[in-house]
Amino acid sequence: MTHDLLVIGAGAGGLSAARAGVRAGLSTALVTDGPIGGDCTFTGCVPSKTLLAAAAAGTGAADTFARVRATVARVAATETATVLRGEGVDVVEGRAGFTGDRRITVGGSVLSAPRVVLATGADPLLPDLPGLAAARPLTTDTVFALEDAPQTLVVLGAGPAGCELAQAFARLGTTVTLVDRARQVLPGLDADAGAVVADALRRDGVDLRPGTTPDGVEALPGDRVRVAGIEADRLLVVAGRRPTTTGLALDRAGVAVDLRGAVVVDGHLATTAPGVFAVGDVTGLSPLTHAADEMGRLAVGNLGRPRWRRHRFRADRIPRAVFTDPEVATVGLPEDEAGPDAWVAEIPLSAVDRAVTAGREDGFVRLVAGPLPGTSRLTRDGLRRVGGGRLLGATIVAAHAGEMIAEVALAMRIGAVTGRLAQTVHAYPTWTLAVRQAAAALATGSGPGVTLRRAGRR
Repeated sequence: MTHDLLVIGAGAGGLSAARAGVRAGLSTALVTDGPIGGDCTFTGCVPSKTLLAAAAAGTGAADTFARVRATVARVAATETATVLRGEGVDVVEGRAGFTGDRRITVGGSVLSAPRVVLATGADPLLPDLPGLAAARPLTTDTVFALEDAPQTLVVLGAGPAGCELAQAFARLGTTVTLVDRARQVLPGLDADAGAVVADALRRDGVDLRPGTTPDGVEALPGDRVRVAGIEADRLLVVAGRRPTTTGLALDRAGVAVDLRGAVVVDGHLATTAPGVFAVGDVTGLSPLTHAADEMGRLAVGNLGRPRWRRHRFRADRIPRAVFTDPEVATVGLPEDEAGPDAWVAEIPLSAVDRAVTAGREDGFVRLVAGPLPGTSRLTRDGLRRVGGGRLLGATIVAAHAGEMIAEVALAMRIGAVTGRLAQTVHAYPTWTLAVRQAAAALATGSGPGVTLRRAGRR
């Protein structure tokens, strides 16, 4: 064996796993065939949030893209091979391929270890549309390389990234049309949250075309395109991502993949091959940077433990944030999955003083609570008797929803009753006071401005 631990892939999950291996005293090799930092640093979180911030501040398009490049370079400088080697990680550059059980080749060299973590991420998924390739579509891998904003843009895909980029380009002065076959923006998230974001996009001038399924793409003279009857200077496709496993020869290691191409893992992130774990987007479990980071640490901790002592990855404890304006943040179960015994407390931002003072009343805070383990079905009186019940999930739509969701995620992680949030003194007036107001209604049975109801009953 050349190392104690091999980590394949240097995105968020791979970096987390490699650093966890070093902390555990393992000789660790990090194998990468791309820039260290992966999608998040170069084509995901860092450039997109920089673009959003600059566009919201009214920065011109050319200066915005220059700022994006500078920010990416600054963050990337903290994750170089030199930096990691200084931390004790053996960085090996090249494409990995399995030759057998926990043994890989990289550029002619053979590496092996009793423990392997797969963290190869995912690539943009292009839909099977006639003419798409000829139209030279932008993706999240290429859009941030622009030096200026196009005059007109069609965005195909109204998920989180599609909505974020549509709003950013609209604020840069681009005429944007957002197309999706789903009937709402942010499909898969709360419909009420999607409706608030849709209104915000329209206010910024985005032409929304939900329920639209293009039958092809036509490349026009002058590099223009036509899609779904709309002509534009460029087409941006944000239609999801596909797990990256090409060239790994996973079958030689006994690692199974599912029909989506994702590596099959159990609740502890173990693959079908002994000693091989997988983390991040390649698992298809939770396509979020912070989820990959959590998985990396968890997988390394589980590698040396017997199955009965391993920790489970809990996707329901991972908060999710969409950085539109307003933001959308969720954690845990949505209302329609919480069951008949769950209760919901919802407060509109119009009843939250901080939102009123900021003139940002578009949005809401919704907490979902259920019976404590071992207790009977909750009634309104029962909510008071058990401190508001056990938090099952939350949806927040607000200017700073991504920050506000953290305390809900913490309460869920430690198993606190909802009433603990109500008992926690929050500074006045703050955005997070809305969380306390909703929690207090669950704990007491009522609250000013708060609607309290059984889950699913509106």
